[in-house]
Amino acid sequence: MASYRQLYYHVVFGTKFRKPTIPDVHCQLLYKYIWGILENKKCKLYRINGGKEHIHLLVDIHLTIVVSTLVKDLKVSTSIWLKEQLEFQQFEGWAEGFAVFTVSHTDKDRVIEYIKGQKEHHQKLTFMDEYKALMKEYGIDFDEKELE
Repeated sequence: MASYRQLYYHVVFGTKFRKPTIPDVHCQLLYKYIWGILENKKCKLYRINGGKEHIHLLVDIHLTIVVSTLVKDLKVSTSIWLKEQLEFQQFEGWAEGFAVFTVSHTDKDRVIEYIKGQKEHHQKLTFMDEYKALMKEYGIDFDEKELE
């Protein structure tokens, strides 16, 4: 008998020191690169977007892949690739940590719309304020000093 799953993960990670090193004008290049990595790992990307200092993904991760391993692979692969691209000359690396939240099927479309609206959203709110709000929304205890 086959195995089935539907596991939506909202993944968020930022640039090193939260520096704005992902130019809006070139971010689609990065998003396409990430999509290719996910496709090769048999993961389904539902939405990707972000700001100059972070990325949001809504992804269904294949059963054989551990979430933390996937995020590590994404960060390592994209870091190498970004440093080779002229469009991302300022990129220094990704921050050490990340956040991941499970999303129910009924909330999937809401999260897609949230991720879609990232550019507009961050005209009013900083990445760190958003990050803290997401942690609170999902009931995650965190030490604000660790986010600095």
